[in-house]
Amino acid sequence: MENNLPLSSVLDQLLKKNIAFACWFNPMENCLGFVAGNASDVKLFDRFDQLNGEAGFVFAPYRITEKCPVILLKPFIYLEDFKSSDQLDFSKILPFGAIEKADDHCDGCTKEEYIRTIEETVAAIRESDLSKVIISRKIPVKRPAGSPGSIFFQLHDQTPNAFTYLVNLPAAGIWMGATPEVLLKSEGQFFETVSLAGTQVRKYDSDDYYWNTKDIEEQAFVSRYMLELFYCFDIHKYRTTGPETLESGKVAHLKTSFFFPAEKIEKCLGNFVAELHPTPAVCGLPKNLADEFIRKKEKHDRKYYTGYLGPWKLNQQVDLFVNLRCMEITDDEFILYAGGGITSKSIPEREWEETNQKANTLLSVIQNERPLPPDTFLSGQAVPPRGKA
Repeated sequence: MENNLPLSSVLDQLLKKNIAFACWFNPMENCLGFVAGNASDVKLFDRFDQLNGEAGFVFAPYRITEKCPVILLKPFIYLEDFKSSDQLDFSKILPFGAIEKADDHCDGCTKEEYIRTIEETVAAIRESDLSKVIISRKIPVKRPAGSPGSIFFQLHDQTPNAFTYLVNLPAAGIWMGATPEVLLKSEGQFFETVSLAGTQVRKYDSDDYYWNTKDIEEQAFVSRYMLELFYCFDIHKYRTTGPETLESGKVAHLKTSFFFPAEKIEKCLGNFVAELHPTPAVCGLPKNLADEFIRKKEKHDRKYYTGYLGPWKLNQQVDLFVNLRCMEITDDEFILYAGGGITSKSIPEREWEETNQKANTLLSVIQNERPLPPDTFLSGQAVPPRGKA
């Protein structure tokens, strides 16, 4: 590794060499965390609770499959504050093998297809025991000539209150994102978990947000789920903050934070996360019915979108975030993922617009800081880089 390179160029070189690594910024922090290792430092699990007793950077899928296992990168190199290429010596780290490529091209979802799916989902909720279902879609964007490392730092600058990350891992490949949602976080002698749901366009000229009944109800579903989980793990003393508005990227959400004693789950942390994930914020309620409905209605594999990621017991800290506002990076495309919580009160046209608003957090960085208009997403074809046909 050459000395005195900008950090963005260092990350680009690591991607080019296909070295396993993860780097991240915690919300409202400017210290770049960094873990790298050999292929032998990567563990693949087929159950979430297998994280018990482990330490490293975890990258977990929404649903575990043979092609999408839970990935744990153990720290051959670990830097809490990565500032300079002088801190790294990669002479002893070997690259991992190439990722098996699926389709050459990702077909997106048209507006008509997505709205039809939402209409069918609302009807199913009104006629069944379902209360809420998250329906997502993929948005392919032709990969621009720019540097992924530079895009990562721009994304952090644009969304400082999100967990911003870039990873390159066996079984997963390259992913990048800026997620606002805590799954489980160490706070001294306590853990924090978050109920996050409801979305509207971020306001830059006012602090006043008004939330409609659908958003409030959607967020309340997630909060009630948290309390039921606490009861199962004998957690009866906790404190909350919120509901309050959380601004992140181009959108705002409703958020409630829950704090509870760490001693309640420190010996069964993997089990707790296995029960916690997926939350109703990314799946729905009841969980089993919602997940079954998603399997039938979504035409794509979510892979690591709506999974979770972050430092796991590195220096005894846990900082796990739900993998939202994220994209998978292939040789030719940036594949963005976005979704929304559907309830009996959902309006399909608004749900379509909500996915566009969420995607603009990433698109505004990819497309040189200029969000694309809603009509860009109608064809279901890959969106070209700005200035290209």
